[in-house]
Amino acid sequence: MGDASEVDLEQLEEELQAITADNEAIQMGYKVFRDMFVFTNKRLILIDKQGVTGKKVEYLSIPYKSIAKFAVETAGSFDTDSELKIWIGSDPSPLVKELKRGTDVVGIQKTLANSMFS
Repeated sequence: MGDASEVDLEQLEEELQAITADNEAIQMGYKVFRDMFVFTNKRLILIDKQGVTGKKVEYLSIPYKSIAKFAVETAGSFDTDSELKIWIGSDPSPLVKELKRGTDVVGIQKTLANSMFS
């Protein structure tokens, strides 16, 4: 139920065309239950669908150049969830996203690294 899976790029482009810049291209997206991690050539978009119906949506846009560092904590024997931590600018507190068991943590980490360092 909480597993992350890749989202079809055509579906993402259609869904996000209103909020992407003219010269922005969606590269990859992962869906975790109702939320999504969307990687473009310019930024990471974290989409948080809220409430029972999921009609209230928060779009958090993080330009890659503002990401100072990130960390991924993988699941252990007793703690089955993983965490993605992203430090933005000089803020000492990271943005923390919980990733359920079965999430492609390596894929998210690799995509984030490739996007930051390209």
